[in-house]
Amino acid sequence: MAALNMTTTKISNIADAYRKNGVIHLPGVLGNEVLELAYAAYQWSLNNPGPGAAALPNAEAGTFYNDLANPNSFGPYDTVIRHPDLISVVQRLFNGDNAWFMYEQVFKKSGGETRRTPWHQDTPYLPVEGQDLTVIWLSFASVAGDSALEFVAGSHQDTLFDGSRFDPADDTAPLYNHPDYPRLPDIERNRAAHNIVSWATQPGDVIAFHPSTLHGGGATAAGTQRETLSLRFFGDDAKVAGRPGAKVANPQRNTHPLNKIRANLPGSSFRHPDFPKIL
Repeated sequence: MAALNMTTTKISNIADAYRKNGVIHLPGVLGNEVLELAYAAYQWSLNNPGPGAAALPNAEAGTFYNDLANPNSFGPYDTVIRHPDLISVVQRLFNGDNAWFMYEQVFKKSGGETRRTPWHQDTPYLPVEGQDLTVIWLSFASVAGDSALEFVAGSHQDTLFDGSRFDPADDTAPLYNHPDYPRLPDIERNRAAHNIVSWATQPGDVIAFHPSTLHGGGATAAGTQRETLSLRFFGDDAKVAGRPGAKVANPQRNTHPLNKIRANLPGSSFRHPDFPKIL
């Protein structure tokens, strides 16, 4: 499959390509100003862990740190999500006229070798569904092709699988064991059966993907560090989805609108006044 990027895809066709494949590479769309703002917000996240902060299980010596949906993050991230460079990307991806910021997610792999991110989809963990959903992924350093994120193109249109427990002993170990959500396939052992795409990236590049797109990869070798940021947005057609994990055990997490909205009926509009509107 040919790389989907700004040099091979006309601007008017970006939304169509994104909708078909569930992932697109947009090189050089972020300037230095927004990258500096994004890195400052990323550092704020590292210095101010939220209730979702955790080191993901890793059998190797390195640390795979992750934090997401910090209820105090909207202020520190406000100038980033409203920057014209990012707004322009979201406009090109969505078919609707409106867009809202959902939440941030920070990743830091450091301190030695870390495992590849297991294949998974994001939507099993989220109370949302729709076509106008996107994860804007960016890295603050160059990422080589052999350690880049990988995606199964078009998989956002197919089966929604159970979540991954991120178990180092079994990447497909189910999170919910729910009958409505099949166990994740072992993509890594059967790569030839899937349309896997990936791209080397430079600072300023964006990889945008639908949260239902199967994705994984991005291991780090000893002596290297990777700092990446994901910003998640939704548009007009986003609806509340019932998920097996809809009830949140940690009451602290209910202060974020992502968790408050879980109380709304499935199929209702995915709207909460605390989600910042950017379009």
